Amino acid sequence: MKILYIVPKINNEGGVARVLSVKANYLTENFGYDVHILTQNGGDKPLFYSFNDKIALHDMVLRGNKTSFLLQYVQALKKALSTIKPDIIVVCDNGFKAYTIPFILKTDTPIIFECHGSKYIEEKEQTKYFSGTKIKLLFKEFSANKFSKFVALSKESLKEWNVENGVVISNPLEFKTSRFADLKSKKVIFVGRHSYEKGIDRLLQIWQKVIQKHPDWSLEIYGKSNENKELQKLSNSLNINDNVAFFEPIRNIYDKYLEASIMAMTSRTEGFGMVLIEAMANGLPVIAYDCPCGPRAIIQNNENGFLVENGNLDSFVQKMELLIKDENLRMQMGKKAQESVKSYDVDTIMQKWKALFEEIAKQ
Repeated sequence: MKILYIVPKINNEGGVARVLSVKANYLTENFGYDVHILTQNGGDKPLFYSFNDKIALHDMVLRGNKTSFLLQYVQALKKALSTIKPDIIVVCDNGFKAYTIPFILKTDTPIIFECHGSKYIEEKEQTKYFSGTKIKLLFKEFSANKFSKFVALSKESLKEWNVENGVVISNPLEFKTSRFADLKSKKVIFVGRHSYEKGIDRLLQIWQKVIQKHPDWSLEIYGKSNENKELQKLSNSLNINDNVAFFEPIRNIYDKYLEASIMAMTSRTEGFGMVLIEAMANGLPVIAYDCPCGPRAIIQNNENGFLVENGNLDSFVQKMELLIKDENLRMQMGKKAQESVKSYDVDTIMQKWKALFEEIAKQ
């Protein structure tokens, strides 16, 4: 079977690129699929994650103003469709332009939309709680129903959308581990890019309060920095630099999970929360804001972690201090966390994708 993935970029450290590398490699190596990926890398830049050599990569270079950019995008999509002639197309792009694809590619080839973000994604601070205009949201929902299938990463994510073609397939864990964190280090870890939606600014304000009582603990943040180093500046203004360390993304983040005792997520929106299940698989107790809409699909509050009212800083501080002070609680939650994410095993998840592809191909 020939599958064409349409994605924004795979030469970065983002979650979409990471998950796609796992799935594309698995489809190629285990099912013998012919996998093609159409990217917007902007040229032959080195890839951050590993892709099997049998996977065909096609890059579209889009330049100019909005009008020329859109025209080039349309031309690149149509060229890829006519050249590759895929059996199925999978769109893994939450950008607004991705929702136009069913109208651009007037084809009998089935097109699946794989939703990696909240419908109400917040990419920058807004005067209103949700980003985007009402018209954009209505168009997203209208377009979502035009795809052959709309794949959400959780039931909670699917509930955001008024679609009749929806199905839930979660992201897979790419590794099977026999090592687990001993949860004795005085270290909290955060993994995510330096963007507004990831809410690292909220985490730094939380951490300022936490270290007032626990100055021997440290926070490690792994994620792509922005050019202005705004978060590093915020850390400095909060006078917490001695207890915070910023690191660029690394390929083997699992080793860093093993060195930590708590995983924190302070996102404003999440499509799923891949880093949550990775940390939990390594035995870490987790704390996350109950944002739309990923964490609530993964965390059973007070069981395998803490789910905190979105934006409630004091409650987040309280839960963080509770785990810091109680090593036995960390151990109990870490064990339950590790057990609870076994359903995300890569073999299980990829069998679901295989079944969906075969079902659509027969229609």
